[in-house]
Order: sequence, then C-alpha cells, then structure tokens
Amino acid sequence: MTRWDAETAVVGLGSWGASALWRLAARGVDVIGLERFTPGHALGSSSGGARMVRLTGAEHPGLLPLARRSRQLWAELARAGQDGLFTPCGGLLIGPESGPLAGGALRTARAHGVPVRTFTATALRFRFPRHTGVPAHHIGVWEPSAGLVRPRRAVRAAVALAERAGARVHTDSRVVRVERVPGGVRLHTATGSVTARQAVLTAGAWLPGLVPGLPVQPVRAPFSRFRPLDVADSGFDLEGFPVFRRELDDGRILWGSGAQGGDDVGLGLDDGGAAKPVDPEDTDRSVTADDWSDLARVLPAKVPGLETLPVRTAVGTRTRTPDGLFVCGRPGGDPRLVVAGGGGADSAAYAPGVGDALADLVQGAAGAAGLDFLSPDRFG
Repeated sequence: MTRWDAETAVVGLGSWGASALWRLAARGVDVIGLERFTPGHALGSSSGGARMVRLTGAEHPGLLPLARRSRQLWAELARAGQDGLFTPCGGLLIGPESGPLAGGALRTARAHGVPVRTFTATALRFRFPRHTGVPAHHIGVWEPSAGLVRPRRAVRAAVALAERAGARVHTDSRVVRVERVPGGVRLHTATGSVTARQAVLTAGAWLPGLVPGLPVQPVRAPFSRFRPLDVADSGFDLEGFPVFRRELDDGRILWGSGAQGGDDVGLGLDDGGAAKPVDPEDTDRSVTADDWSDLARVLPAKVPGLETLPVRTAVGTRTRTPDGLFVCGRPGGDPRLVVAGGGGADSAAYAPGVGDALADLVQGAAGAAGLDFLSPDRFG
C-alpha cells in the first residue's frame, strides 16, 4: 500500500504554481511544492519587468471570470505581500479598432460592462504624447481598473503565504519524471521521489518534458530597460507613460511601462510566431544584440526620446500553444494529474485566478466546470 507524502504536489513554483500552492494551502489542503530552482528565479516567464493586469482580455470570453478573480486576489496578495507588488494605475491598449488587441478589449468591455475610455489616434497622441506614429485607423482603450504587477515579487509573496498556511516547499528539487501509480503519482527527482494522490504540473517551459505530447512550446522572451535621452524628462514616468500593450502595423506587440521605483523604462516586443524556440534545459541566457536590436529599431518612430541602447536586458522564457490560449485541465481526464501552461506573455496577469482554478480542479469544485475551453485535450 502506497504511503503518500502529501495529498497534492505542485511541480514548478512560477507565477501559476506559486498561486496554486497558495490557494490550495489556504483551503487547508495538504500540499507540497517542488521547485527546480528557487521561487522568483529569472529563467521563466516571470523574468524581466512588470506586467499589465486587466479585465478586457479578448482571447476568449471565458477568461473574464479568471481575470476578475485574479484582480481580487492581486489586491489580497499585495496587502499581505511585498511593497510594490501590485499597482492599480490603469492601463492602455493601442491598435486597430477591428484588431484583436484594442478592438478586442473594446468589444469585451462593451459586452461585459467593464468601464473604459476610448481615444482616436489624434486624441491619443495628445493625451499620451510618448506614443508617436499611431496610424489614423488605430484607437486607444484606457482601462482604469487595470494595473501593473511585478511577477517575481508576486511569486515570492504567494509562496510565503502558502508556507504560512502549512504548505511544504522544496527548492532545488528538479522533477525528472512523473510516474502514474495506482491512486496517485510518484514524482522522481535527482535525489529521491515524492508521492501524492494528485500532482499539479505548472513547470512552464519545462512542462512538455513532464507531459510528452502536450502542445506547449517554450520560446525566448527578452525584456529590456531604457533611459530617456534627457534625464530630467519626467514624461517617461508611470503617469506619463503608463503600462501598455500596442499592436504595431506588422502585427507585433510592443509592451511595457514607464519608470517607477528606481527602475528605468521597461519594454518588450512580442514577435508572435517569429519568437525563437528555446531549449529549457539550457540555462545559459546570455544576452546578444539579437535580443534587443529589433526593439531598439522600433523605438525612434514609435516611442522617441529614449536612448538607442538598453541599460539592461534580461532573457527568460514564455510558452505558447497552437491557438494562443493556455491549457488548464486534466490530460486524458486522468484524476491524478492537473496541468497548466502555455500562457504566453500575459500568463502572469492571470496567475492568482489560474491558481484558484487549479485548486478547484484538485478539489472537484463547481468552478472547474467553466474551464472546459482550456482543456489540454482540445488539440486532439
């Protein structure tokens, strides 16, 4: 008869895994967290700078409840966690009215009663003058309820709350194989094994290695910080240059936020399908000019007034799926496993809501029924 080390084990304590550990422990579940590095490390999707948290994500209408729940839990985590973890400062989306970003946000806002303010391209250039080169057919959507979150601080805060609620955390514990055994799983590490009745696999870029066949691809995700040409220019602070996502003419997404808390202006450029695949086992994230040169070439026409060379670039990983939505559910309906991954650049924004949803799945709560559209089996 198997002797269980825990009722549930969470593998990978990034944004989603740390949130799942916190929400499970808060519900009184006997839970162990296994992290191959340390919580808040810089090699996953939490690396780099701050991320926008918003309600108007347009990828799928089913994401709105996750966004609303995340918004509630971000505030709770911030109250109990570190200073500067979450800043409710509003957020800006720019793009064609018919497009997926600004247009999609506007359609979601109208359908679900999320208060927003819209700007024409002319009005946008007046209200947010740091954004230039905005085509006439683009609009701006300002969501006052949006905010800015710092994922690495959030990870550490969630893990701390989970431990306070009784969770056990094992760092430097790399799970190399997931063995399904009668009534549960055995998680093999380099130094031993852990048995649990259920495993929540939130290993980010390392998830495909634990669940072969899962269509989640890790890609390189650089993030850079730039300084204004004029050090006395206050227009690049968070008020003048708020957290934003901007769809460019070629479909790429420019994103970032103004200087805050001693940090310089943070910017990233999502290349969509052109993002470079990465081997997650290669932990050498040495920065090359390729990691920031495309971004730097965009800035003079789109965000002028910044130095052409970044003062710092960090390289993490993010994951993507064929349809752009993440996966969250039980592969093959297996009652022993729950997987979540493929969140892309916005994964951190949904973290606490996803963590709560994963706890629902583990406990068979009614809320889990609304996640069918994220099933890992939807790709066949």
